[in-house]
Amino acid sequence: MIRATMLTVSSLGLFCMAVALPVGGALAQEKQQVSFKLSAENSKYTQQHVIDVGDVSGHQVRIFEIHRTYPNNAPMINGVKLKETWNRGLTDYTDGNGPNIGYSVFVLENGDKFFARTNTLAQSTGSGKLITSGAGPITGGTGKLAGIQGMIRTSGTAEPKAGVVETQYEIEYSIGK
Repeated sequence: MIRATMLTVSSLGLFCMAVALPVGGALAQEKQQVSFKLSAENSKYTQQHVIDVGDVSGHQVRIFEIHRTYPNNAPMINGVKLKETWNRGLTDYTDGNGPNIGYSVFVLENGDKFFARTNTLAQSTGSGKLITSGAGPITGGTGKLAGIQGMIRTSGTAEPKAGVVETQYEIEYSIGK
């Protein structure tokens, strides 16, 4: 009797696992990764507005917009080429050092978009040149990217007064249904 009960419980457990595993596997999303560098010639500041804060010398807040294009060897997101990116943000720098909050719209060739919010830290290297490092979540998408989730990581260099910016991107994402 005990042996029959154990066999029934074991069989029931194996049956439940057999049913549950395929469902869990179907729900799990495969993470994708893409890395690319955007050179200065494909990244342009389209707007910048700077205000001196007035508390200490060199403290400024700035809003900006950067337009990036991918004319050659465009990175692929979910099998579709990236066409352009719009970055808009706010900096709070003292002599080129400080935080930056940015919002990005990534536009694919088919018109689908995904969005990200990043927090970046800038450090001045002197002569108006900055090095930057940032990260933040992908906050949503449209079309086939409606269920996108993930993280954006960036590193780069910039000369805001000269209108020059160069960025390395690391994008890790998955797309839910």
